[in-house]
This record gives sequence, structure tokens and C-alpha cells, in this order.
Amino acid sequence: MSQLILYIASSLDGYIARTSGEVDWLFTDQDYGYTDFFASIDRLLMGRSTYEQLLTFGEYPYSGKQGFVFSRTIQRDRDENVNFVAGDLVSFVKNLKLQDGKDIWLVGGAAIAKTCLENNLIDRFILSIHPIILGEGLALFPQTLPTLSLKLEHSKTFETGLVQLTYSNG
Repeated sequence: MSQLILYIASSLDGYIARTSGEVDWLFTDQDYGYTDFFASIDRLLMGRSTYEQLLTFGEYPYSGKQGFVFSRTIQRDRDENVNFVAGDLVSFVKNLKLQDGKDIWLVGGAAIAKTCLENNLIDRFILSIHPIILGEGLALFPQTLPTLSLKLEHSKTFETGLVQLTYSNG
């Protein structure tokens, strides 16, 4: 069975992007384990807003991986990069985890992450905490989430001050 992994970067004060959606503050001077992580997945999930933000960066960064974008507003089945899904997220994720393949990356989208957290669907959390305080922005975790007790699997520090924490759920 595949695991659903939330692999995401955050500011020290818990924001994943500026209010505008910009992520210009992210460190790009090193790999920070991304290449190995990317090789460990073959599918990814994201929300429409996250997908649209990715497209503003230029070339779609996840070619070669099967992508699913959850949207209630996009009225087509797929484009050149991803499949669009309008159905029940919980059922879709449960079924996807049962399929043969590598692990699944929950790329982003606060609503999707919240639903996955509420339904205990995220198996592993890999958080890269950047030593910056943004003061405002898009929160890593929205309010009113259920309590989840996680187990620290691994922590790694980098000379830049970035700290990467890996937790398992359960």
C-alpha cells in the first residue's frame, strides 16, 4: 500500500507562501533531499489554486509523475500535465493508496490538506522549516484541525538554518 506524504516547506511562523501565493523566500541553494524524495513518488495530489500557482513558475515541474488536481470549477478531465478530479476526495485518496505504485505526494492546497488531516489520510509529514518569519501569508495548517499525535522519525539541520523534520502518523 502506498503512503500519502505531505512534503512541504514552511516559514518559522507557519506560512507556506506569502498572502499573494509567492514563495520567493524559499531556499533554492541546495537540494535539501528533494531529489531523493521526488524519486520515491509516482503520483501527486494538489488543489486547483496550487496547480495554477505552479503554472506561473514556467515549465510544469512534475512531468513524468501522474498528477491529480482537485477542483469543483474546472470542467474538463485532463490537460497536458494532470487529471482533474471533482469527486469525493476521501474516497479517491483511499483508492489511490491501495493501487500499486510508489508513494503519493500531497503537494498542497489548504482545503485538501485539511480534509486529508480530518480523515487521517496523511501517513508521513516531511516539513522543511525555513529560518524566516513572514508575519502573514497562507498558513501551513488551517485552524480547527483534529488532534494528531505524530512520531518523529528523523530530523536534519542544514548550514543555512533550515531544519527538516520527518514525522509518521501513528
